[in-house]
Amino acid sequence: MRPKPRPRPRRTRRRTPKTPTGEVMSDHLKPIVEALIFASPEPVTPKALYKLLDGEPREDVDAALTAVRADYERVGGLQLIEIAGGYQIVTRPELHEWVRKLFHERTSSKLSVQALETLAVIAYKQPVTAAEIAEIRGVSSSGGVLSTLVDRHLIKTVGRKQVVGRPFMYATTRDFLERFGLNDLSDLPKVEELSDALGFELPMALAEPTVTTSPLPFDESDAGSNAGAPEPVVEEIALDEEPPGADEQIH
Repeated sequence: MRPKPRPRPRRTRRRTPKTPTGEVMSDHLKPIVEALIFASPEPVTPKALYKLLDGEPREDVDAALTAVRADYERVGGLQLIEIAGGYQIVTRPELHEWVRKLFHERTSSKLSVQALETLAVIAYKQPVTAAEIAEIRGVSSSGGVLSTLVDRHLIKTVGRKQVVGRPFMYATTRDFLERFGLNDLSDLPKVEELSDALGFELPMALAEPTVTTSPLPFDESDAGSNAGAPEPVVEEIALDEEPPGADEQIH
């Protein structure tokens, strides 16, 4: 009697990993995407991920990013946020006091009330000239404060206004979005909410509708000069304004 042939083992198909939304994802991409976002000192955009992972299909990169985002929806010490058009892994806001203790020996510079007020005017009214900023704030000049904000990379000049004298026009930067946790300018809070958060009243004019003026591009006379620096201010600084450089308080 012939022995019965042994049955061949059934081949099991390996399931392709999927994200919680059902998108197919490559095994190796998820930890790579997470590591890139974690290691980057600035937000990582999808475009940057495509460039770094140029050998991978874009849909796989998108699926891996979706999976990483899903992982960070769990309660933990870290969170993945969308900021300044990209993604960044940061500590949760409710844990900031504990994290500060880790760096308690480090000194940090803090913007003064005048600098914060000037920055708010630019954020809500951009692009705007130095004279317009001073008028909204009710002071004769904001030159020293503008210098500080430019040095901090929070604002920049974006062109000139088509009026007599063709003054520079100022706008906020991507660093501004990152520093204040905004994805874009549409995330700016209401003026009243910002006043409450800062602890002082902002100019009422910030709540009024803004007439947007397109700045003129820089011309040849600007070439070779520091286009990001504020233009010279000839007016005297108001009594309620600190001298240039004095608006940085070290804590």
